[in-house]
Amino acid sequence: MIRDVNIQDAKQIVDIYNYYVLNSIVTLDLVPFSTQDFEEKIKTISNQFPFIVYEENNVLLGYAYANTFRTKPAYNNTVELTIYLKYDELGKQIGKKMYSELLDQLKKQNYHVVIGGLTLPNDASIKLHENLGFEKVAHFKEVGYKFNKWHDVGFWQLTF
Repeated sequence: MIRDVNIQDAKQIVDIYNYYVLNSIVTLDLVPFSTQDFEEKIKTISNQFPFIVYEENNVLLGYAYANTFRTKPAYNNTVELTIYLKYDELGKQIGKKMYSELLDQLKKQNYHVVIGGLTLPNDASIKLHENLGFEKVAHFKEVGYKFNKWHDVGFWQLTF
């Protein structure tokens, strides 16, 4: 089931996210987050943008949200998207279902451009974005440093 996030989801969301903080380059965050950090994030983001979760048998398998792309007012119709799935739930089309729902909500709210930023390499996320019509528009080389290695970041864009 896809539904809107609520504050009680913070613990499960932080568990999903912190796995990637500690074990992968999917996020370039270096320090795990607390449940309180995600409670604040949920409050802040969900007041302005869609923030959804995928729940099955009372367990969150993933979450996705839109957020500010840049703070200057001229960017108000552009958002950046985030999606994370439980590491052991990949490959089950959950990401596609969540992103499709998120994109539908953003279209209804008259956003014009959505951006996905990806640490590279990330074949699964590239495939997800491109299958939904996103096009690669930027590639920044060696801009993030994690696990004693430099990482590239790419940006994919979808215009409604």
